[in-house]
Amino acid sequence: MNNTKHNLNQPLISVIIPAYNAEEFIAQTLESVLSQTYQNIEILVVDDGSTDTTAEIIKSFAQKDRRITLLQQQNAGVAVARNLAYLHSKGEYIAPIDADDIWYPQNLEKQVECLTKSESFVGVVYSWSLDINEEGLLTGGFYNSTIEGSVHDALVYKYFIGNASSSLIRRACFEKVGGYNCKFKLENAQGCEDWELHLRIAQYYQFKVVPEYLVGYRQIASSMSCNYAAMAKGHSLIMADVRRYHSKVPEKVYCWSSSNFYIYLAVKSNRNGNYRSTLLWLYRALKDDFLMVMLRHNLYLLSIESMLKMMLGARNESGLELKQTSDSSAGTTIAAIEKRMNIHRMLPSQVYERMRLKSLGNLEL
Repeated sequence: MNNTKHNLNQPLISVIIPAYNAEEFIAQTLESVLSQTYQNIEILVVDDGSTDTTAEIIKSFAQKDRRITLLQQQNAGVAVARNLAYLHSKGEYIAPIDADDIWYPQNLEKQVECLTKSESFVGVVYSWSLDINEEGLLTGGFYNSTIEGSVHDALVYKYFIGNASSSLIRRACFEKVGGYNCKFKLENAQGCEDWELHLRIAQYYQFKVVPEYLVGYRQIASSMSCNYAAMAKGHSLIMADVRRYHSKVPEKVYCWSSSNFYIYLAVKSNRNGNYRSTLLWLYRALKDDFLMVMLRHNLYLLSIESMLKMMLGARNESGLELKQTSDSSAGTTIAAIEKRMNIHRMLPSQVYERMRLKSLGNLEL
């Protein structure tokens, strides 16, 4: 029987939520947090200068549950908002979640169980996540890394955690490395702040994974994670910082990282119907890591689809009608995703990637 709902002797978790014009999804996010089986939590929501009804929605929740605190600031970006929440937090563990994502009920319970049973040198526990759409339906995308241990160089190579809503972090980590880096908004390079924080933490702490799908990562066209140029600039700034503080990372890893990130941006561009951008990111990926990209099946799928859609789009502009199609993968099941995952692991690119990761240091895969 699960007793976490009533056991306030468990460590306090500070849930931090930055929210900017989040009226469409913030209620779902808060409901998912309040529905956690682990209940010894405080929830700090930062309204980052919203111009919609975000603050009113949060206030209505706070009136019903005193664990919720609304903080407000002028629009300053996600890093400043998260830092403000952290400064007002009291928890032994920090759990970030974005204002459009959701946690499935046992996320915090599973994460805190893993972290409390770990040695003090384990600073971060992360869960697996599933992509969801505006309606909360699974779209088929997933993040299910099994990387653990001393992960710094692997984290340079790729952001295997997947998103900002999947990790539980010891407060000691923030005390050691400081909060989120606020320079990215000033540089118009937002979108990778969580990756940068985890890289700094990984210099001093090990990571562990809860190998279960416990997070819903919402993919919407208006989200910050669709600002591809800003994200690419943020990635470049992060890698430049790593070069300065960690000179032992092999140079080839930076090329692998850039290429891998460009593939990620190509996939996102394609999903949002930006086919020219898709081809541009694929080209940049090929330049930085030709062999790996040539092994990736999505190079060919994305290239063919993007070129066909561009041709059809040109014909449509000439007066030919195009039929709009919905995302055929929306509403898929976890069983279907797990089947796809097993196939995915056998692809040549994935086999090659595991070989690369094993060469990067003291990792558990």
